[in-house]
Amino acid sequence: MKPRRPPALVAADVPARTGSNYPPEFATRVAGRRKQPLGDAFGLTQIGVNRTTLPPGCQSSLRHRHFAQDEFVYVLSGQLVLVSDEGETLLHAGMCAGFPHGGSAHHLVNRSDADAVYLEIGDRFPGDSAHYPDDDLKAERNGDGWHFTRKNGEPF
Repeated sequence: MKPRRPPALVAADVPARTGSNYPPEFATRVAGRRKQPLGDAFGLTQIGVNRTTLPPGCQSSLRHRHFAQDEFVYVLSGQLVLVSDEGETLLHAGMCAGFPHGGSAHHLVNRSDADAVYLEIGDRFPGDSAHYPDDDLKAERNGDGWHFTRKNGEPF
């Protein structure tokens, strides 16, 4: 029998995850990031929805592009700098951004003096990979999550 899931909830009440599955030499850049896995609370398996809080000085991820997954972010509060192949764009509450697979490498950085909160949405299908143009890192997604190696395939 499947676990009983709530029909609705208060997003801010979902327990947050901290930390990262990046190799340790990269994980410090996202230290302080808090993700509340809203999709998990409903048992969603094909899409991920996170309510993410970035404190001042923190970034969402390493700058990356996916080769199978589209991504979407919607800023709920605060302000963030979107750093992409096109340059930098200031985002504030009510703004959104989308990233088609294979498109611009991107990440979000909180350069303000207050927390920023946003929704991030993407699919969860195995077979995706990610390229990190600024770092010696590549990622492959299979059925049990993301796996990282150096660009030449060497493990960390």
